[in-house]
This record gives sequence, structure tokens and C-alpha cells, in this order.
Amino acid sequence: MTKLRYRNALRALLTPAELRVFARLDTPQKIQTFLDRLPANYELDGDTVLSPRRMLQTRVAHCAEGALFAAAVLSFHGKRAWLMDIQALPRDQDHIVALFRERGLWGAISKTNHAILRWRDPIYRSPRELAMSYAHEYCLPGGKKSMLTFSRPFSLARFAPKRWVIASDDLHWLMDALDASPHVPVAPAQAMRKRRRSSRVELLAQLVLEWPDPRKRKARRKAKPKTKGKKPRRP
Repeated sequence: MTKLRYRNALRALLTPAELRVFARLDTPQKIQTFLDRLPANYELDGDTVLSPRRMLQTRVAHCAEGALFAAAVLSFHGKRAWLMDIQALPRDQDHIVALFRERGLWGAISKTNHAILRWRDPIYRSPRELAMSYAHEYCLPGGKKSMLTFSRPFSLARFAPKRWVIASDDLHWLMDALDASPHVPVAPAQAMRKRRRSSRVELLAQLVLEWPDPRKRKARRKAKPKTKGKKPRRP
């Protein structure tokens, strides 16, 4: 399906309210700002992979849901869009961004609740160059670098927009397909073993949350006052 036909098929699925939202987000920068203003999806009722329609209804998003929404809006405007899956050590969480191109250079739209792993300006000459910009800051709370692999650009154009843009069911099948797609190691095993741990000041940045966990707020209200407390960990 050509970009024009895909765009038209996607537009035909949207409600008037959805059309207005998609239409005004006509640049990657505007899409990122929109996602930044959405609270983080803490999946309080269990794992979710909300379609763009359901994300707009619930008004929350995690990284995968934000990337899917960004890809849908880019496609709405007739632009090519891809997902990139960044895989980490089992003790850490993976991350997903939406890729786009401007003037032949690659950028990324990223929904995250942290001060790291965020938006990337379209200044990178290749997907690998962009992916590697995340490698240094991707680490566990103790400082161990945790990024392992990243996927090749994963196009959603292979799936009819009806399957993922307006789906009422969670899109776990799509995440499985992305997870099973070709991935590239960050570096050879010997180089990975020699990575230096993040310094203390770098780890402090990981404690910054844009949207606090509502479960912790409730717990603090119920708990008795304490003079000391443990530092919060990245969710």
C-alpha cells in the first residue's frame, strides 16, 4: 500500500474528535509536546498496550503506547514512521521509540517518565547512530549499563491501520512481532563487559520522575511519618 493510500485508509477510521487532534499535531515536535503532557501509564490494572484510540480515551501512556500514537499521527500526515525497540538486561525495562526522518536525518519521539531516554532531534545519519545515543544513559539504579540491542526500523505499514490504530484490544501481538524482529547488538561482548558504571551524579538524574507513581502517594498518606526513607527506584 502506498503512503497516500495508507494515509487515506487511516484517516477514514478516525472520529471527528480524533481527526482534530491528529490534524493539529503536524510536526514531530508537536507530537512530542503532546505526549510530554500526558501522565505516565503505570498500568494499575495490569499490563496494557493501548491503541492510539484507547490512549486518547484514557489520557495516559507508557513508551510503547506513545510510540504507537506518534507513528499513527506521522502516518496520518503522509510521513513514514517506524518503531525502534531497545532491549536491556532482564533486570531492566526495554524502551520503544518512534523514528522519523527529516532532510535525510533520523530523529525519535519518546514517551518516558524519566529525565533520560527522551526525544532525539533529527540530526543522526543512521538508525544505529541514533540508537547509540541512548547507550550511555541506559543503566540500572546501581549504575550498571544495561542496553543490549536495538531493533532495525520496524515499519507499521505492513499492518492495516484498522488492526492497530483503533483496536479495542491490547496490542500485545504487535509488541511480540516487534520483539521478534531483527535486533542489532550495541557492541561486541568483550566491549560490553568493559563498560564503566554510571557515576553518582548521573544516577541522580534517574531519580527524577515527571509523573509520580499514584500508588506511592497513597502509601505515603497511610504511612506514619519517618525521619529517613529509602531513595526511590526507577519504576
